Amino acid sequence: MSTTTPRVETATPEVRSRRHGERGVARPVLASRRTRRPVVIALAVLAGALIAGVSTGPADLSLGVVARALLAHVPFLHLHTGVTQVQSDIVWQVRMPRVVLGALVGAMLAGGGAAYQGVFRNPLADPYLLGVAAGAGLGATVVIVAGPGMHQLVPLAAFVGAAGAVVITYTLGARTSRGRATVGIVLAGVAVAAFLTAVQTYVQQQHTQDLQEVYTWILGRLTTATWSDVAVVIPYAAVSATILLAHRRHLDVLRVGEDEATTLGIHAPRVRLLVVIGATIGTAAAVAFTGLIGFVGIIVPHIVRLTAGSSYRVVLPVSLIGGAAFLVLADIAARTVQAPTEIPIGIVTAFIGAPFFLFVLQSRRAQRGV
Repeated sequence: MSTTTPRVETATPEVRSRRHGERGVARPVLASRRTRRPVVIALAVLAGALIAGVSTGPADLSLGVVARALLAHVPFLHLHTGVTQVQSDIVWQVRMPRVVLGALVGAMLAGGGAAYQGVFRNPLADPYLLGVAAGAGLGATVVIVAGPGMHQLVPLAAFVGAAGAVVITYTLGARTSRGRATVGIVLAGVAVAAFLTAVQTYVQQQHTQDLQEVYTWILGRLTTATWSDVAVVIPYAAVSATILLAHRRHLDVLRVGEDEATTLGIHAPRVRLLVVIGATIGTAAAVAFTGLIGFVGIIVPHIVRLTAGSSYRVVLPVSLIGGAAFLVLADIAARTVQAPTEIPIGIVTAFIGAPFFLFVLQSRRAQRGV
């Protein structure tokens, strides 16, 4: 006991306040203030991103027209807005679902990345770590090459493929790793992803006529977003966010190590499983409707750590909000950089994320933050 206690006492403010009793009484108030300010800032950025997203498009609509078109859909608010039906449809049926879906997907990818980095104690972990991307890509590819009549099943196939890949990865990793479950699961994820990617490549080579459509899905897109897509994604996003936020304090304790966390009453394997389930639900739902959008789960959590601190009480909620804002802004860039032609949003995030990934590799502060 004497050899482990100093590590726990000096590891994190959360652990110290729990161990010191009366001396930690003032900490919850200070922690609450430190948490609230980054959240408020992130919400302000998100609000600005949403306004910019709805106001941007090939149709030249002023901010006033956009505002009036949105007010026309406020329940119980019957106003004569002077907006034409075409303008209303552009704002409400074309731009709004795209912006809302982008915000939901960005939140799930960033939140999943932050959760994976915490639960696996790896600053380079992302939502696709356990084979989500490979499983979703294989599922979507199989349905696309099956024929035009099956295309409406692409989101379902991608979701099942992503979730199935994580189940296989977690099962193999937990069974084969004796005493080092985290390492075993990560290595199993690498193997499963490689195998599923090989199968997907083989299927593509057998159906070269469908390659363009497959790659269009893989590169990510929000162009086909509808309110029905938003309605399907929202429950999964809500469940995922609830699970992750409920375990943000546990992730702080896991930072000091699983053995120390156990002495503090945390059941590390159960927390790890629940967090992986929560992150996978959100990530699988996101890729099912928008394809594979990379680097969001690395960029946003690290920006949050470098600017707002490394406690997961801050990192998780701010990552969820910041991820929503980031992807909406990335979608604006995808729509405007080569207007009227759109760039796949996955290319935009990769263009931003690849240099940032190299920065993370060199950042000692980022390494210490997980």
